[in-house]
Amino acid sequence: MRCNILIISMSFLISACDGSSSSTPGQKVTTPQVSVVTLHVQPVTLTTNLPGRTTAVRGAEVRPQVDGIILKRLFTEGSEVKAGQPLYQIDPATYQAAYDKAQATLANANALVKRYKPLSEAHAVSGQVYDDAVASAKEAAADVETARVNLGYTQVKAPISGHIGRSMYTEGALVTSGQSSYLTTIQQLNPMYVDISEASQDVLRLRRALAEGHLKSAGDNAAAVRLTLEDGSRYEQEGTLEFSEVTVDEGTGSVTMRASFPNPHNELLPGMFVHAILQQGVQEQGILIPQEAVSHDVKGKPYVYVVKADSTVEQRAVTTGEMTDGQWLVTQGLNAGEKVITDGLQSVRAGTKVNAVERQDIAASTRDNNSSMNDPSAQ
Repeated sequence: MRCNILIISMSFLISACDGSSSSTPGQKVTTPQVSVVTLHVQPVTLTTNLPGRTTAVRGAEVRPQVDGIILKRLFTEGSEVKAGQPLYQIDPATYQAAYDKAQATLANANALVKRYKPLSEAHAVSGQVYDDAVASAKEAAADVETARVNLGYTQVKAPISGHIGRSMYTEGALVTSGQSSYLTTIQQLNPMYVDISEASQDVLRLRRALAEGHLKSAGDNAAAVRLTLEDGSRYEQEGTLEFSEVTVDEGTGSVTMRASFPNPHNELLPGMFVHAILQQGVQEQGILIPQEAVSHDVKGKPYVYVVKADSTVEQRAVTTGEMTDGQWLVTQGLNAGEKVITDGLQSVRAGTKVNAVERQDIAASTRDNNSSMNDPSAQ
């Protein structure tokens, strides 16, 4: 009897302990709140960011065409010069003397022709003598022209208009015709060319997508190009794509394209490294998600957390394409109307029940970005 009472008493104690551990007065189970963005389909203008180098539209290396000593430099280094503007003065003394001598020879030859002409008509001298005199006069005239040209070459002039560099020679230096070293250089900086390289496989992929209808042409602005400078700033002027090479570089496997940019303030200089942003097409059924919504697993594969209809969380693997204004273009894994978590990711995992709140700033930003990408005046 005593044993039965002891067993019953222990049973009550165990039940009491179980009841106190299963519920604590005042303790509530909270549902984590997360911010989500509801996905929708929208046209997305696809761009590509490619490296490039600036190149002057025209460039000239100024060299002497006659021998002599430089007497004067007639330009300011780093200034703008016009075609035909004198740059150097080479000592003209010997060339002036040669020109004067050629003129004297020509005058004598013309006088001889004038004297022989009536004698030839009167058969006082042979026709051959007269013909030789005429030929000599023509040779003398050619010598005068040669001497005049050489005398003109003693003043070295700018072959093109543009920005002139530093002078490699000073007054008193001896220069020669046909020398390999140049006196100075002139480059035209407005407009400026930008040579861009794109992998041939990317060119093929783009053309295939356009041909299959997955992309459509960006329209009249398809040839528009924007620039990002070396310091990361955006170049204000918009350029146009001039041409694309028809051959692939065997060493790099890339195709070279050339764009032309206005350069009114000489902000672009030859040889600068830049990044060109080209519009390549429009993804009509594009889905964009904020960058912060995408996580990566240990293998580096992207995934997102999706809130299902029953307010539970599902981890979803996705495939991303290009990034546009801080948003990833999703090519696989998501559909329009689904809700993707953007904030509060640290408090959720697959299967967690959450309280989803629409993130208004992301939605507004998505609408603004979409309208700006499809508004040519905003580019």
